[in-house]
Amino acid sequence: MTIFNVFNLAGGLALFLYGMTIMGTGLEKLAGGKLESILQRLTSSVPKAVLLGAVITGLIQSSSGTTVIVVGLVNSGILSLTQAIGIIMGANIGTTVTGQLIRLSDISGSGWLLTLLKPSTFSPVVAFIGAVLFVFFKSPKKRNVGQIMLGFGILFTGMFTMEGAVTPLRDSPLFLQLFSTLQNPVLGVLAGALVTVAIQSSSASIGILQALSATGAITWGSAIPIILGQNIGTCSTPLLASIGASTAAKRSAIVHLYFNIIGTTLFLGAVYGLKAAGLFPFWNEVMNKGDIANFHTLFNVLVTLLFIPFTRVLAWLAERTIPSHPGEAQDLSMPVLDERLFNSPAVALQQAKNAVEKMASRAAANFGKAFGQLEKYDEETTVSINTREELLDKMEVSITSYLIKISDQELSETESRQVSELLKFISEYERIGDYSINILQCARQAKEQELTFSKQARRELELLRAAVCETLELADGAFRQNDAALAARVEPLEEAVDQMCDALRERHLGRLKAGECSIESGIVFLDLLTNAERVSDHCSNVAARIVGMEADDLDAHARKAGLLAGQDAAFNAGLAAAKSKYLAPLGIAGA
Repeated sequence: MTIFNVFNLAGGLALFLYGMTIMGTGLEKLAGGKLESILQRLTSSVPKAVLLGAVITGLIQSSSGTTVIVVGLVNSGILSLTQAIGIIMGANIGTTVTGQLIRLSDISGSGWLLTLLKPSTFSPVVAFIGAVLFVFFKSPKKRNVGQIMLGFGILFTGMFTMEGAVTPLRDSPLFLQLFSTLQNPVLGVLAGALVTVAIQSSSASIGILQALSATGAITWGSAIPIILGQNIGTCSTPLLASIGASTAAKRSAIVHLYFNIIGTTLFLGAVYGLKAAGLFPFWNEVMNKGDIANFHTLFNVLVTLLFIPFTRVLAWLAERTIPSHPGEAQDLSMPVLDERLFNSPAVALQQAKNAVEKMASRAAANFGKAFGQLEKYDEETTVSINTREELLDKMEVSITSYLIKISDQELSETESRQVSELLKFISEYERIGDYSINILQCARQAKEQELTFSKQARRELELLRAAVCETLELADGAFRQNDAALAARVEPLEEAVDQMCDALRERHLGRLKAGECSIESGIVFLDLLTNAERVSDHCSNVAARIVGMEADDLDAHARKAGLLAGQDAAFNAGLAAAKSKYLAPLGIAGA
């Protein structure tokens, strides 16, 4: 084997890894932002989680990639350790798909159909079609399909290049001696683990072993320990990803390691036990690509089935290995935005959206509690409102920074738009929080100056608070569900709040002129109206953005002008209902 063969081997490996990466990326993009919601919905039982982990890993072609995503979701509090264990088990099964694809190159025969089924025949065609879709079409879906096909073709091109590079090794006594040495189970497992750690992919290391099988030097006795070691080596990526993560995330990474180490030990013991009993007659026979793929699949399926009843034991081991330290406080108030998810932008975007949803809930809670301080002022409630506002400010900075980092990744047009829209939503909810603090300051001023409101003014404020709270609830629900129909119900309610505030200002100015209210109380009352109206306006902005996302060419100002001109029957009916609910009880004209 010459230096040029080594160059070819390195180039083939590079193509193999690149093809596997872009194929997985294309599949992930094609799935869009559904990955996280699927993980959450389908992990209610261990068997479901195992199946899900196998399917996802089979699609993205990387057990390490799946496990790193799981570590990130556990770190973010989306998945529990028990849910994560099932997915991790399934990931080991899913990673065997690559080996099963590669075995297709062992198809032999000269018939037309058999020739067509050989990867050497169809993979260049698949790659060409993929290149056409990726380069010449603008549709994101077609480009993603093209990327998948292109990756598939590149993967096999790399495989064939590696095979050609290692063919001279079949005549090398040194190479044959090396694989004879690797029949030692400890050395074989260590070699498989180290190669996988070096290239960060058990699928790729299995591919390399399948390429080497073309030399005829790979026997069952030398390959089995290597295959088992490769499963241990793939744990390195999640372990590195868990550095600096939460205790639960570290436990999910260590579970992956325990699962593979214990499984390898048990399986290795069983295999060598069968050999000692004379039940392994083909121990020294050559292993081909299909044998390697089948053994890899068999090992992972059997070990997973063995461990499914013992997930709690694995969790117990992880908890004992990484205990919770006394006094360790997990900051449950701030959402965890895990940068480990950047390899899957769709999942990272969903994490950011979840965090913005928390902003929405906290801003709405602050408005309701701040308004409640007018009725009965409580210092502890004031502290909690201020704490929540500090969190809102921190969240604004944290989520904005996270979204900007996401925008540096390779995003689809839809994902780029999501980043832009989420940044705008963050601004809306942060402003709602600020106006709620203004309302709290009004309540504090009223307490400190011992200001009182008339019975009528209190009734007016009570109905105003209820109207704005309903507006917040509708806008929050529309944002969470991305529901344009629900968002459309915000605008008539917001218009009713505007009309209510205008009418209450006029009414209160009349009370001031008549001397029925003090100047100080009047100023506080008018400030309350202004801040409540501003909160309602920001709810309207949120709703308009959600409606606008459904219609790309929607002009928000033109839409609102049309609504106020009475051109929309649904809006007119909603406004009439809101007036009847909130304005009519106050005797406001036109209700």
